[in-house]
Amino acid sequence: MTSCGNLSAPLEAFFTERLIRQRQASPHTVASYRDTFRLLLKYAQEQIKKAPSDLCLDDIDAPFVARFLDHLEKDRGNRTRSRNARLAAIHSFFRFLAFQEPGYSLHIQRVLAIPSKKHERPLIAFLTRPEIDALLAAPDRRTWAGTRDHALLLVAVQTGLRVSELVSLRCADVLLGTGAHVRCLGKGRKERATPLTKQAQAVLQTWLKLRAGSRDSPLFPNARGGKLSRDGVEYLLERHVAKAREFSPSLARKRVSAHVLRHTTAVQLLQAGVDRSVIALWLGHESVETTQIYLDADLAIKEEILEKTVPLGAKSGRFRPDDSLLAFLSGL
Repeated sequence: MTSCGNLSAPLEAFFTERLIRQRQASPHTVASYRDTFRLLLKYAQEQIKKAPSDLCLDDIDAPFVARFLDHLEKDRGNRTRSRNARLAAIHSFFRFLAFQEPGYSLHIQRVLAIPSKKHERPLIAFLTRPEIDALLAAPDRRTWAGTRDHALLLVAVQTGLRVSELVSLRCADVLLGTGAHVRCLGKGRKERATPLTKQAQAVLQTWLKLRAGSRDSPLFPNARGGKLSRDGVEYLLERHVAKAREFSPSLARKRVSAHVLRHTTAVQLLQAGVDRSVIALWLGHESVETTQIYLDADLAIKEEILEKTVPLGAKSGRFRPDDSLLAFLSGL
């Protein structure tokens, strides 16, 4: 057990040893966990009147963590989903702590017993075919930026890459010709390849000639030649959606983000009859169950099911042929 159960050493080891070295967590995950503990330590400093480096493990017990979570919701206005994400980071640290500080096992188990809150799960948003066409037509392809934006939006809609995967693509990650595809390093450091349509191949071929970058250059650079940021993608998307609304008024009722384009890919694959397990592989999902949200959202599939059901008031029953020979054949 560390001296006085000081919090600093195990917390630093959690980030350097567990997250970065052992799990090789993505920068996004590390940043999310970092922000959680910044908030937690700041709250502890205000409530316990101790500097963060002087806090003990005994200070961060289950009642304190519960009060911190209530503070997030009531004082900071965080939604349940954000509250649960903060709790997941705290749980991850305490699971690590169980190996580092076995003398605190009861203390740790009480924190780990704090449950996540259930929350409403709204239907996911996605674009229809006319809305996709309007969005892809919005960039002015007579300009460098317009050609880049058109290529980026087309790749996003066709591949379903996460925005972090899109902005991390290099020119070398695009393979054209037979078996054309893009390679990316996805969530959990898992590399995957996603095939490209002929339309996407042609657009990327044109863009790569105009881009004229080295193999290690960002595929979709910003105006200074560096990697586009997530905010940069959302900004250009917002600009093109505003223009697309002139040709597709239904877009006015939707908030379109880069993740909505990923949802759009999944729903298109689903409507084309692609199996859920294949969609999970396509999108880089850890579990096939994750694709269930697309089944819930797609009204067209539900309407097809409805057409196969017996109408209300209609007499149900098995078909019985009125011809003796047909009856014989049906009985075989």
